[in-house]
Amino acid sequence: MKIEYLHTMVRVKDLEKSLEFYKLLGLKERRRTENEKGRFTLVFLCPPGQEDGRADVELTYNWDGDDGLPSDGRHFGHLAYRVENIYDMCEKLQAAGVTINRPPRDGHMAFVRSPDNVSVELLQMGESLPSQEPWASMENTGHW
Repeated sequence: MKIEYLHTMVRVKDLEKSLEFYKLLGLKERRRTENEKGRFTLVFLCPPGQEDGRADVELTYNWDGDDGLPSDGRHFGHLAYRVENIYDMCEKLQAAGVTINRPPRDGHMAFVRSPDNVSVELLQMGESLPSQEPWASMENTGHW
């Protein structure tokens, strides 16, 4: 039986803030659907070079809010992306006001959260980078 990955859906409260966050990561909008009858917007984002949809994140924005939906916690662990330089990415995110929850002390892995509290894992492409400050001595903030 064949199976293939389609996308990860994330429910967002503020579409514009969420788009800003994912674009900081380097994702770009691939497709958008506005559903007047269902009163929602779907925005599909992908990394450059993966416009075929094999690595999409689907942001779902309900126009009337999510207050009426069941709230039973997180249904998945995190989104994960490989980045060219983990230190540069974390510096860029931090400069934009994003908290680095788990700094890349090892030159290999970091965790941040989106405006909607979605955990995002960042992994260094290839070998880990040599440990460097301020990341090497930075403490964890919150949880991921």
